[in-house]
Amino acid sequence: MKQTVAIIGGGPAALALAAFLDPQQFEVTIYEKNKTVGRKLLVAGKGGFNLTHSEPMPAFAERYTPTEFLQPALKHFGNEHLRQWLARIGIPTFVGSSKRVYPEKGIKPIEVLQKMLAVLEEKGVRILAEHTWTGWGPDHALLFAEQPPVKADYMVFALGGGSWKVTGSDGSWLPVFAQKGIETVDFKPANCTYQIDWPSAFLSKNEGQPLKNIAISCANSTQRGEAVITRFGLEGNAIYALSPQIQAQLDQAQKATVFLDLKPMFTEEEILRRLRSSREKTMTSTLRRGLKLGATKMDILQAFLPKETYLDPEKLAPNIKRLPLTLLGSAPLDEAISTTGGIALDAVDAHFELAQLPQTFCIGEMLDWNAPTGGYLLQACFSMGVFLADYLGGRR
Repeated sequence: MKQTVAIIGGGPAALALAAFLDPQQFEVTIYEKNKTVGRKLLVAGKGGFNLTHSEPMPAFAERYTPTEFLQPALKHFGNEHLRQWLARIGIPTFVGSSKRVYPEKGIKPIEVLQKMLAVLEEKGVRILAEHTWTGWGPDHALLFAEQPPVKADYMVFALGGGSWKVTGSDGSWLPVFAQKGIETVDFKPANCTYQIDWPSAFLSKNEGQPLKNIAISCANSTQRGEAVITRFGLEGNAIYALSPQIQAQLDQAQKATVFLDLKPMFTEEEILRRLRSSREKTMTSTLRRGLKLGATKMDILQAFLPKETYLDPEKLAPNIKRLPLTLLGSAPLDEAISTTGGIALDAVDAHFELAQLPQTFCIGEMLDWNAPTGGYLLQACFSMGVFLADYLGGRR
């Protein structure tokens, strides 16, 4: 006799779980509060549908915070496994110049979702839309607004984090779990813009300008990439990846310090040598011609350094490599690409089963982990879904 699986939520982790559960063993139903599933997947596809990253394992797994929690799932179903599965269901992929993985050109995000939904249909997965989960009833039955209670052999929550409310991922479920006595962590923005009090003259000239080929450091971590100057502060992959370190400082002191390396390909000694040996008449000309610094990079040095420091090679060189910037806060939760917080990792076991509710699991972004942008977030959600599907299949 088949066992029943109720999946609450219809995001990437839920779709992967349903796609890999054996229809000979399980009768699967997805309960989604929106009119359709996969809205978070479609939002991820705006601006280029970055499905995963091509970085080799185990370096790939080191991108996550904490690093140990997701390693079994990533090892079980990693980035190459995902690409192979996508190819099998009709979604060929390619590796871009950034080493990120995308669907072949011409394949739109909605087509990717449709291919996944075709797999679910073939497997007989039921999708019940406009089913808003509200909590638990007697004997841990699932309660849905204006719907009868649901009992299943296995109940899997994939409710998303606290950002992108437009997709239905608003984190409103968090108090319901907390009231049940399950350990939770408040949501915080991650992969978001961080606030900087830019000098007005600098901002009026440089708002929207990119800082390319830079590195940013916080605590003991450094990330190379690029960032964009916004009215609120600084955003981009070079700062997103430092979210755990930045948030830790913000929690402790209500501000954080990052260090900007404007020329990561040169050592401080090489920069100083070039500054000293320059025959240019001005420091600005030296930076432009001798170090190939762009206008925005020079402007940021002038905005945050005293004139005497800017004009002194001995003092300027270390600031080109390590210019301190103070972050005063993060963007609002709903503007973040992802969030930390949710269900505490101590509340689940190695297979994402809640210690307090046997046969009940939590997967995806609703758990308290973090990853940088670049395909790592989606990959983890897919990996957790497949890992749990295979675990349940072998558990019978």
